[in-house]
Amino acid sequence: MRYKLGIDVGGTNTDGVILDSDMNVLTAFKHPTTDDIETGIAGAVEALLKNSRLDKSLIDHGMLGTTQCTNAIVTRKSLNDVGVIRIGAPAGTAIEPIYSMPDDLKAIIGQHVYQVRGGHEFNGELIAELDEAHLEDIARELKGKVNSIAISSIFSPVNKAHETRAKEIIEAVVGEDVAFSLSSEIGSISLLERENATVLNAAIINVAKKTTEGFEKALKQHGVDCEVYFCQNDGTLMSKEYTLKYPILTVACGPTNSLRGASFLSNHDNAIIADIGGTTTDIGVLNNGFPRESSLSVELGGVQTNFRMPDIYSLALGGGTIITLDGEDFKIGPDSVGYRLPEKAKVFGGDTLTVTDIAVAKGILSLGDAEKVKDLDTALVDRIYDEIINMIEVAIERMKTSDKEVPVVLVGGGSTLIEGDIEGASEVINPENSGVANAIGSAISDISGEVEKIYKIDPSRRNEILDEIKQFAIDEAVNAGADKDRTEIISFEDIPLAYLPGNATRIKVKAAGPLKED
Repeated sequence: MRYKLGIDVGGTNTDGVILDSDMNVLTAFKHPTTDDIETGIAGAVEALLKNSRLDKSLIDHGMLGTTQCTNAIVTRKSLNDVGVIRIGAPAGTAIEPIYSMPDDLKAIIGQHVYQVRGGHEFNGELIAELDEAHLEDIARELKGKVNSIAISSIFSPVNKAHETRAKEIIEAVVGEDVAFSLSSEIGSISLLERENATVLNAAIINVAKKTTEGFEKALKQHGVDCEVYFCQNDGTLMSKEYTLKYPILTVACGPTNSLRGASFLSNHDNAIIADIGGTTTDIGVLNNGFPRESSLSVELGGVQTNFRMPDIYSLALGGGTIITLDGEDFKIGPDSVGYRLPEKAKVFGGDTLTVTDIAVAKGILSLGDAEKVKDLDTALVDRIYDEIINMIEVAIERMKTSDKEVPVVLVGGGSTLIEGDIEGASEVINPENSGVANAIGSAISDISGEVEKIYKIDPSRRNEILDEIKQFAIDEAVNAGADKDRTEIISFEDIPLAYLPGNATRIKVKAAGPLKED
């Protein structure tokens, strides 16, 4: 029997789980999240090993899902010194690079911004020759001033030649210690959002490095020598090398891990998932076992981007959400006591009425001292609880694409707060180990590869071209660590673009496969 160790670092708790080869949960544990990621992970790993008492050498893989990169963007802390280069003059100079970013973020990463002649049309044809002399001048200006460089070119997802050449020219001057982010490898077609995503990726390279090293160090500290992988937004994994190159792809892995874990625990591939935590409830949709992706550009830390993100609706409702009373009226949230629930909630002797207190008073949850909330008016408790359920029902309806009833799976530490039917749900499932669904989601994840480009497709070679594109996606997954023999196409979109000439077609294809065994 071999084992996998999954860790998910949240804002309140660091959750851990160990699965055996048959995907059975051997042990699970929650440890308070710490400011330095390493201590919290080390505490969770130590507890997991102690509880399981297994031979450490039998752990083959360690998976980590973390919000560290997201937090760095939101808080504007620990960001790289970034050089920003757009290849697109003269056609693409009307709107300056990163113009839409918040001023406080531009003050940190917008000090070295350049526009260079070059770029391509939607079909890959040249707009203008690349100005290599200008790039050499820029490289000399940036040397010693930045440690990360973001390069974006017009329609580079179709033709990345100018981005690749620009990297070669600049790297020859600034050296290999400077990290490069190319937009053709990160975002999709839209230039401005793709450029933003690329700049953010360049800004969190150091955070990703610290996180990956912290995970490896925490494992080695407890004698665990295994292959490490990191969770990304679409519910699949990346190797350490890919994570250091594309850290922006990790920013929404927390909700995604919960959805993947919920799918595994409930044995449902198509359902709505409600991940109820201490502060928020995240609602997502499972399509064939993977999170439904957002079709809109995604805002991250005040920045519009267009890389792949799960379609998640967050509701300010959790176990620590504060209930404010005003006579017979009440207000639910949006404030929360969060991780201070064990000291602030009334059932624990605190002075704050929370959603957890209501669940205890309702008799749904056995936690703390129920005597502390026995004086609450029964009718008021019922009204508050009914409104809590109504808030969840409304959020679920927002995520549905039809009026048909669908299964609803409850996970997260606050999933035990909910009891009974939910309107619009064909069934309500609260599976075993739902409290650590996020860690389980990280441990069961596959490796993926994705291709999204606009192609000019000759009708006589259509099937041949589509097969080539699918193979590109499979190769991407295999290069990232997937088993070549078990990797397959899991989604395919083929959208003709009538507003563009020459049989232009937007192709989006994703492949995924289980981890390659040594």
